[in-house]
Formats: sequence, structure tokens, C-alpha cells
Amino acid sequence: MQKLIVICLLFVIVGKSYAQQMENLYDFDENRMHFGFVLGYNKADFYLDKNTAYGTSIDTLMVLEVEPKPGFNLGIVSSLNLTPNLKIRLVPSLSFQERVIEYTYFKQPDSSEFWKKEVQPVFLDFPLLLKFRTNRINNFAAYIIGGGRLGFDMSSSEGVKNSSASLEDQIVKTSRADYGLEIGGGIDLFLEYFKFGVELKLGMGLKNMLIQENLKFSSPIESLRSKVWTLSFTFEG
Repeated sequence: MQKLIVICLLFVIVGKSYAQQMENLYDFDENRMHFGFVLGYNKADFYLDKNTAYGTSIDTLMVLEVEPKPGFNLGIVSSLNLTPNLKIRLVPSLSFQERVIEYTYFKQPDSSEFWKKEVQPVFLDFPLLLKFRTNRINNFAAYIIGGGRLGFDMSSSEGVKNSSASLEDQIVKTSRADYGLEIGGGIDLFLEYFKFGVELKLGMGLKNMLIQENLKFSSPIESLRSKVWTLSFTFEG
């Protein structure tokens, strides 16, 4: 996460120096609609709540945690100007995510076992966001953004039959649909032929994604809600 913040700060510094140049796309905000595309790097995590009632005299869970993994986003930008400073943005996109849930069990007498279970959804996301932007300083502007997101996992594990699978083959099943909130900020740089944007955003899921099967890898978990940091680069004409 620190690396993402450093990258954004570098873009802000470059943007401020670039803002002193001749103004590009001077009539950009006069157009009602703008379209473009977005490329993004994400780091996916979970808000994980443990089931405090889980555990037996034979098999006790010592460690349960999520290891975030990198992924990427591809999307299309549609922006509607309400005013020069306020815009509505719809950004349908594909989000390739990965997380690893790690389990460490204490086994009597005096031994332990370790398991890793990957969760690798491919979400078709539909974020609807409000963007509030500052006035332009020549070719530079900053903004904050926030709104809601609805997503559908195109590689959902809902149909997997864990009950008849070995422990090695069992997975942590998550639901197909998800929804939540997104908030972030960024900068716009007005280049000669298009507007280039850099944005850092946090997505916070509101839905418990876990499909509880009362098996070894789902029973210790009370709920899983998505948590995704995304660094995006937008190109709008």
C-alpha cells in the first residue's frame, strides 16, 4: 500500500509542474459526455470475521488470516458532466482478483498443520460514482470520488461440491454477487490529445460473501467482505 501512495505522490508532483505549461484541451469541460478506458492495478483483501465458537478438543485453529495478492482491472469510462466540477461516472470493468486464506491448526499431541486456500474471482463490476473536481490550473486538476458498486463473479465457485472432495481439493466458496462502497481521489492531467487520470480508490464490500458449508475451511469463518485497493490510469477523449 505504501508503494501505491508513493506513486500517487509522484504523479501529483509531476502534475503540478506540468500545470505550468500551455493549456491543452481548453474546451474539454464544455462537452456533456466523455468516454475512455481505464487500466488498473489492484490489491485484493477480505474483511474477515472469525467464528469465535469454532474449535474442538481435538482440532484447534491457532491462526486464520488473509494474504492479499495483486491483480488488475480493465474497464470503460463513461462520464456525464453535471457542472464543470461535478460529474457522474459509470465504469463497467473486469477485475481479476486473488486472495489466499491461511489456516494453522494445533493438533494434539503437540503438532500442527498448515493450509492455504486461494480465492480468485473475476468480477464484472458496475461502479456508479460521483466525481467532484477542483477548477483547472492550466493542465492540472485534483478530485475526490465516491459511490456504489455492484459486481458479479464470472468464475463463481457456488456450484462446487466440497462435501465429496478431499481436504486438498476443497475450496472456500463465495457467492456470485457482491455490492459495496467505493471512495478515493486522484488527479487529471490535460494532455494535447486526451485527458490522463491517476486515481487511488478503496472498495469496501457490504455483503457477506461466504457460503457457509460447516466444513473444515468455512466453519472457522463468520463472514467475508471484500476489500480492494485499486490504482487506476484513465484515458478520456
